[in-house]
Amino acid sequence: MTHAVVFSGVTFAWPDGTPVLTDLDGAFGACRTGLVGLNGSGKTTLLRLIAGELRPQSGTITVSGTVGHLPQHLPLGTARTVSDLLGVTEIRAALHAIERGEATEENFAVVGDDWDVEERARAELDRLGLGGVDLDRTVATLSGGEAMMVGLAALFLRRPDVLLLDEPTNNLDLDARRRLQEAIGSWPGVLIVVSHDRALLEGVDEIADLYDGRLRTFGGNFSAYRKALAVEQEAAERAVRAAESEVRRQRRDLMEARLKLARRARHGRMQAERGSEPKIVLGARRRAAQESAGKYRLLHEERLRRARERLAEAEEAVRDDEEIRIELPRTRVPAGRTVLVVTGLTPPGGAADPAPSGGGGQEEPADRARPLRELIVRGPERIALTGPNGSGKTTLLRAVTGERPLPGVEVRVGVEGVRHLPQRLDVLDDSRSLVDNVRAFAPDASPNEVRAGLARFLFRGERADRLAGGLSGGERFRAVLAALLLADPAPQLLLLDEPTNNLDLASVRQLVQALEAYQGALLVVSHDLPFLEELGITRWLRMDPVRGLLEEPEGPRP
Repeated sequence: MTHAVVFSGVTFAWPDGTPVLTDLDGAFGACRTGLVGLNGSGKTTLLRLIAGELRPQSGTITVSGTVGHLPQHLPLGTARTVSDLLGVTEIRAALHAIERGEATEENFAVVGDDWDVEERARAELDRLGLGGVDLDRTVATLSGGEAMMVGLAALFLRRPDVLLLDEPTNNLDLDARRRLQEAIGSWPGVLIVVSHDRALLEGVDEIADLYDGRLRTFGGNFSAYRKALAVEQEAAERAVRAAESEVRRQRRDLMEARLKLARRARHGRMQAERGSEPKIVLGARRRAAQESAGKYRLLHEERLRRARERLAEAEEAVRDDEEIRIELPRTRVPAGRTVLVVTGLTPPGGAADPAPSGGGGQEEPADRARPLRELIVRGPERIALTGPNGSGKTTLLRAVTGERPLPGVEVRVGVEGVRHLPQRLDVLDDSRSLVDNVRAFAPDASPNEVRAGLARFLFRGERADRLAGGLSGGERFRAVLAALLLADPAPQLLLLDEPTNNLDLASVRQLVQALEAYQGALLVVSHDLPFLEELGITRWLRMDPVRGLLEEPEGPRP
């Protein structure tokens, strides 16, 4: 395979000295590559280095052709327009000037061969589901998902040789994700995408895994990568067990060797005490025995040392992706108990649900979801709330928590503990330690009880004393989750708003593990279908901009 991006000995650290990448070697081929790794492993930094936005302290990066980069957070000035974001404003201005009769050399030079730039721009927007977005609309009026899709359309217009995408599905609804997957599937050039979206990663040609400072490439999509990694990890764990067995055997052999030498030395002393042989013979025999014993002991010590080295090497090959193992019995809600009642729900525009047409032989409408004017949650239901961006999902969660009541909507909560995990993860005090933050949610808990709880969320020992402001993205999410689930009273209704945004795959797995222990009612806003399926969702709701809150008969179809 021809390599489009090659890097050798790349080292990068932030100005404060924090290392990110050290002596990294690797290459990306002329295909679609999914770049995965833990939060903080350097994926975003590597993309920025390839794009030329950052320079390595040492090493080389070679890129074949032009580069287009879509970062996680687009620079969106309030005065910028969609046309500015697409990069076509200057060409459009020259075109319009020529149409007004200003046929100057400068205007023709600006237009070049791009006489159809407006048509192509609108075609790209339409392909990505933004056909109704005007080119002169300000980006400040766009949702986060719309801005991301406009940024993607800009890159498709440019057609760079190497396309870099950093978490492009963040803030995208299901329809936008499907369009993005189709666009990536039809991309003819080199593409490198950093993502935790497993559905998106199923459509790539290879997976590049950045782990523990090394980049390794696996052929095939995400499913193939997981299978290959599982086989590799199983072999690594077998190697660890074999190495541990060898260390135990060598340790036992060394002990036996020492006992044997001790018996031999005791026998020599007894002979010397009896005086049965001349002293000169006994001395020579003692020196020979000591020399032989030293070699014998060193031989077994060397074997033990080599066995320990093989064990250390074997342990390094096993990934240390720790698992969360907790029990949350106080969150239990009996089956049938009414947890939440929300009444007064109406469609966002106040429109009634369209009535079916009369007459025989009429086909059923394609969307058979049932409109809800009242939402009732009973027992430990696990409810997924999906729907387009801007349809009101987060607004409904805020109304349930009382943070932002809705006119005409009444909320009655039938349990004591209600906790909300917002998208911004802004429930912690950055100036306080993790122990102090959790104690703020459970003031009657002792420091030892809080530390024991944090340890189950992988914050052991000194990690529990770290300031919340110094946590990485994945660590902060775990800390917020710990604070909510260890709260007093225990949460029996948990509201999660896009919980997997910006989480690496290991953190998503840890979130699922934590929620497996949760026994209360769960209401989750998410567009991550694989995550929702792993949660064991029992009921699917969808927020429709026209029809309001709908109950899906079988759940959403991607």
